[in-house]
Amino acid sequence: MEKIEHINYIKAPISKIYEALTTREGLGAVWTTDLTVQNEVGAISDFGFGDDDRVLMQIVELTENKRIEWLCTHSDPEWIGTSVSFELFERKNGVTAIVLKHFNWRELTEFYQWCNYNWAMFLLSLKDYCEKGKGLAYQEREF
Repeated sequence: MEKIEHINYIKAPISKIYEALTTREGLGAVWTTDLTVQNEVGAISDFGFGDDDRVLMQIVELTENKRIEWLCTHSDPEWIGTSVSFELFERKNGVTAIVLKHFNWRELTEFYQWCNYNWAMFLLSLKDYCEKGKGLAYQEREF
């Protein structure tokens, strides 16, 4: 099994980052503007990326200001059955560390490598949203 794992440091309160990762406003600014977000364990959130590319994530865990986990139930076949988690840790001087993991990949493929890059872009967008008030959603990115 393969796993994508990134860490980033954001100069914002842990509660602001948690909110950005669990609300329509935050995820719409950071990841994609085409979304329906649920905020309870067991619920399904729906994320759109153009050309009928839908990602459905079931919420597995919501531990406020600590950890979020999603299970992919619909997407590209390589994503189905994988999980994404976000772990938050308070650091000194108002900095929050975020660890993003996308795990249970069956193999390392070109698509895996592309997603690895895009998760890093997600964390940069989250950082910009929490620190500067403006993320870079999929619809605004140039590919």
